[in-house]
Amino acid sequence: MNMNTRTNRVLRRPYEARKIHAAIPGFRTASHRDNFDSSLREDGGSLTGGNEEQSCLSNKTQVCDRRRVKLFFVIAAVAVLFSPSIHLRAQGNYEIQVYGADTVAPRSTMLELHSNFTAVGHLAMDGIAATNHAEHETVEITQGINDWSEVGFYIFTSEQSGLGMQWVGDHIRPRVRVPDKWRWPVGVSVSTEIGYQRALFSSDTWTWEIRPIVDKSVGRWYFAVNPALERTWHGPDVNLGIGFSPAAKISYDFTKKITGGFEYYADYGSITNIASLHNQQQQLFPAIDLNVSPDWEINFGAGIGPTSATDRWIIKAIIGRHFNWGRKPK
Repeated sequence: MNMNTRTNRVLRRPYEARKIHAAIPGFRTASHRDNFDSSLREDGGSLTGGNEEQSCLSNKTQVCDRRRVKLFFVIAAVAVLFSPSIHLRAQGNYEIQVYGADTVAPRSTMLELHSNFTAVGHLAMDGIAATNHAEHETVEITQGINDWSEVGFYIFTSEQSGLGMQWVGDHIRPRVRVPDKWRWPVGVSVSTEIGYQRALFSSDTWTWEIRPIVDKSVGRWYFAVNPALERTWHGPDVNLGIGFSPAAKISYDFTKKITGGFEYYADYGSITNIASLHNQQQQLFPAIDLNVSPDWEINFGAGIGPTSATDRWIIKAIIGRHFNWGRKPK
């Protein structure tokens, strides 16, 4: 899940529900009255009621027509803004990770801890817990089945003032990949994830995701894309159908132990009704991977969300450890 980054959607999984106009500390959204007043300004000045009427009578084609056009766009913008057809899924900051195509080797287990702190997020509303100043800890356990498949299991938790430590939900994620012996020019795998999250943290309690994964290493460069599709099975977003939540990563090996790059996470809303840029979830994470050992996975990043549907600032860390249960080679 993203966002699994795997990412949560617009809003991976398991994702806290939030309205598009969530209150963000330090940011002010113009009121409808502000927008209406600004629409009546001509040449940088606001018109009073008497002057407006007088201007219309003296110059209908220039002043009145401009006012009607502006008023039309204001009404259209408000209608689009509150249209249920563009309501977006909630964002989840439990597992923020772009998948690579490899699976965990058979007779081995990968144990990961995903720690994500939302420095600036949305406040509690409509019975859904806030993300602002919330610390999310996710335990991910992935077991290799054979050389082309694995199964992952997630335990999501949240801790914040007033609520303490809370269990959020669980997901299960089987994944298959193209075996190395096929000698494809790129790595390819597909994961599917289904799970439950409590209504306190997501109004959509049962969700499903299918995530195609493609990656490629070229010299010191690494590229990965995850064009994920998501579906709500129980909750208010059932009627939205299938949503599109892509993630991508590009990185460069500066040394044998330090890799730096960028991770991108988004939720564009329903595939049949892509949301406007303003209402999409968009996040960009400068991130560092530390390649200290083949047995360890270490990733750090800090992300910014430039759109109103996205939590503004998130700090994330992933610490993973491989455990081999097979015989060690002599």
